Amino acid sequence: MRYLLAATALPLLVAFPALAQIPTPERAVTDPKSLTSPINPDARAVPLADIGASRSLSSAAWSADGKQIFVATNLTGRTNIWRTDTAGSWPVQLTQSDDAQTGLAASADGRYLLFQQDVGGNEYSDIYRVPVNGGVVENLTNTPDRRESDLLVGPSSGLVALVTKLKTQGQSNVAVMDGAGRVRDLTREADPQFSWSPVAWIADGKALIANRVRIDSKVSEIWRIDVASGKSAKLLGKADTVYAATDASADGQWIAVSTDEGSGQIHGGLLEAATGKWRWLKSTPWEQVPASFTRDGRALIFRINADARSTLYRFDLASGAETPLAIPPGVNYLVGSEPRSPDGALLMLNHSGADAPANLYLYDLAAGTARPATQLAIASLQPAALPKSDVVTYKSFDGTLISAIVTMPANLKRDGSNPAIVLPHGGPTGQAQDGYSRYATAFASRGYVVIQPNFRGSTGYGKAFQDGNVKDLGGADLKDTVAAKHFLVDSGYVDAKRVGIFGGSYGGFMTLMAIGRAPDEFAAAVQWFGIINWRTMYRDQDEELKAYQRSLLGTPESDPQVYDAASPLTYIRAAKAPLLTIQGENDIRVPRGQAQEVHDILKAKGNVVETIFYPAEGHGFQKKENQLELADPHRRLVRHLSQAVACPVKGSSGPAAESGRA
Repeated sequence: MRYLLAATALPLLVAFPALAQIPTPERAVTDPKSLTSPINPDARAVPLADIGASRSLSSAAWSADGKQIFVATNLTGRTNIWRTDTAGSWPVQLTQSDDAQTGLAASADGRYLLFQQDVGGNEYSDIYRVPVNGGVVENLTNTPDRRESDLLVGPSSGLVALVTKLKTQGQSNVAVMDGAGRVRDLTREADPQFSWSPVAWIADGKALIANRVRIDSKVSEIWRIDVASGKSAKLLGKADTVYAATDASADGQWIAVSTDEGSGQIHGGLLEAATGKWRWLKSTPWEQVPASFTRDGRALIFRINADARSTLYRFDLASGAETPLAIPPGVNYLVGSEPRSPDGALLMLNHSGADAPANLYLYDLAAGTARPATQLAIASLQPAALPKSDVVTYKSFDGTLISAIVTMPANLKRDGSNPAIVLPHGGPTGQAQDGYSRYATAFASRGYVVIQPNFRGSTGYGKAFQDGNVKDLGGADLKDTVAAKHFLVDSGYVDAKRVGIFGGSYGGFMTLMAIGRAPDEFAAAVQWFGIINWRTMYRDQDEELKAYQRSLLGTPESDPQVYDAASPLTYIRAAKAPLLTIQGENDIRVPRGQAQEVHDILKAKGNVVETIFYPAEGHGFQKKENQLELADPHRRLVRHLSQAVACPVKGSSGPAAESGRA
């Protein structure tokens, strides 16, 4: 996330030490020539306004009796709350607000729906409630300098567990809230690198299972907290090891745990609370995460994330059998703090695929079938018309295997003339997954081959790979990203001079690093809330994110050379590609000054640069009018990249352009 000065850019392929190949799960390297553009007479450019009109699935919750479902979605252009019958009905709007309402949970008595809401995307949410049949919305906590989030409703006492964080601190704590909105902290974390979160109520609501997690996600401990006294006891923890609880059985016998102990890859098991004995899920080289016990206690639902595609499984505790749930392939995960229906018959899950926008599904455990509970995509976004994807693997400069998602337009000729877009993900502690991407859909349906690389530093490929860019941000991971471009060129479809790069957050940082450190690789660039200067990031950002930055880079005082090498500011004056920057005014993750800094440098240099600031928006845009002004925001992105990629830049760019509301 941040920063430094220097006028001279360094070539991408020098100044790096020789690195050894990083081990990852074994898989075959993809021959670029194996990529094919399908013949599809139904393929067409999907209307950008239709892509923008597809609704989000931000949160969902069951009513206390299971007869209704509450969904947080932006049907009206704001992320508000809607109610629908579980059996199926027209959705009814429950709340109205300009600010996003998420984190839904029904109160134990069934009278209210609880939710969290911030102000203008500032990420400091309060807890609100609204009667389940509609009515006055109440702010229960009303604490501008404290965030309350991650609601977990207790079984009977009326208490709700939640996470609290002060603006002045990096750490967060577990607390409980009563029906009047009074909050009592149960933990008092002193280390700004650690955050607590509630996992499950046990002992008839008298205790909680909770996780204490370091900000870099490389250390996690499991604790038991007595609710009345706040006394806590560590159940599981070890240096440099992840032990993360994901659920506890209703009788308290078993705790579902994910850990990287031994293998360096996240894998799942069941810990018997009384004896400390383990039962392990079947071994896999891929990320394996327990999710939730069934209400009858007979099975555990878990997820395997195999090379960017996730499948849900059922583990039978009696027999040890593992059975995949019958859900279409793509990205699948359970939704909400309580995904199980009150009677235990159904599970709520999110499903999306490359040709299927995210939607809420209900899975019937007895029948083994899934059905959509909502329809969030506009009618034109049907699988027959949407581009498809493949997961590919290529070797980077040091032999390390890199996976990527390629979205291939239909009806292309393999003549080396087609444009392409490289789309690096955010994080960097994250992963591009093979679900629906509005960006890939917008570009690929217009003839751009799109590749989303999971460069080193990404999750899902083991601890060594995730550590692969620590104190080397924008170094070897940038090489992995540039190699994604060359993979596409080697397919025979793509013109090397007609490739753009576009990303948000860390993907925005990677975009700025690419045009500065590899100025001849990309013909155009678009970045959302990316980092130009890690030093000013460290000075200006939220305390929690400062702790995360320290885990990746150290501090400006302890590691000044690391900061210099990792800041696009060091290289940006070598940039040639025209650049579009988009930034929210209320972004606490990447503050506004980052966008202004890169704009001022490139404008003074004479580059083509356009920068747009949006008020009352944070790290990503919630308000529909802002999305529609950009055609959510693809119209401007497609126009900017298509113009520049169609006429690739040679040498310095032309006169500067400026836009915005700064």
